[in-house]
Amino acid sequence: MRERPTLTNPFPGLPLIESPLFAALKTTQGFTVEEERIAADLHENGYAVLDFPDAEINARIDRIKAALGPGYGIDFANPESDKTIGERRLQDAWAFNEDVRAIAANQTMLDLLSKLWGRRAFPFQTLNFPVGTQQDAHSDSVHFSSLPERFMCGVWLAMEDIGPDAGPLFYYPGSHRWPIMTNGLIGRRGYGGSLGSAQDPYGPAWSALVEAHGTQAETFHPRKGQALIWCANLLHGGSRQNNPQLTRWSQVTHYYFEDCIYYTPAFSDEALGKLQLRNLVSVQDGRPRPNSYLGEAVQEPAEDRASRSSLLRRLMKRLRG
Repeated sequence: MRERPTLTNPFPGLPLIESPLFAALKTTQGFTVEEERIAADLHENGYAVLDFPDAEINARIDRIKAALGPGYGIDFANPESDKTIGERRLQDAWAFNEDVRAIAANQTMLDLLSKLWGRRAFPFQTLNFPVGTQQDAHSDSVHFSSLPERFMCGVWLAMEDIGPDAGPLFYYPGSHRWPIMTNGLIGRRGYGGSLGSAQDPYGPAWSALVEAHGTQAETFHPRKGQALIWCANLLHGGSRQNNPQLTRWSQVTHYYFEDCIYYTPAFSDEALGKLQLRNLVSVQDGRPRPNSYLGEAVQEPAEDRASRSSLLRRLMKRLRG
């Protein structure tokens, strides 16, 4: 019996799970049955659900709630209090909370994402929520993008059972295949500008795509400890919270993949080569992850580098305690 020839990937600039050759490439990856299910769901729908791979996850969740709870200004002790009054998110708690960092840097999850996308994954941001965001539908690609495109993803972890009245996550299956929003696509300049909300200019375009495709939103009603992986361009948001007395504890971790240029499209003009680059450190080890392209470092313009250096210094000082 002749051996089947190994398929060489002619599109290394696309994530494996978003490649037009996915059906053929997946047979060469050594996926387990569960990994193949997750890969297929991401390819078809733009998201996949799994049990978070950490035997200590329930204990971590309890410690995170106890440690972060007082910082939101919400009366969690009173079941009748309005939980939507107060802070809705805490960004980058990984810098001072080991359980938040451990979830974001979970090695099994990093290995899985690296296998699915075809490049080494690293976590660069965490967000912790006690309630739902009630955020309009949006794609993360206007906030976090890469060159090559689509080498970014998010993992949303349910820290309690979440029902329909708590403002659950919603998403539009298959929307990851729609055009990635850029300023050029909607006819605006972004570089050097300012926005109250980085996603507002793109709302009409996303609404038009939803209407054109006739796609219906689905909501995620997870059990505690379940996680949802989503592709960079999946349109998603937070449902209306029907019962303000409910919590909706969750953690989001955003991941990039190595050997890419990392930037913010909402404040960039790609056609002019004007990119608002991101200077990142990895949650995993606190070390910088430089922008690079095909193995070569990409330097930020001097004027932009100077304006960002103080922010990076503050973060590194915080990490050192």
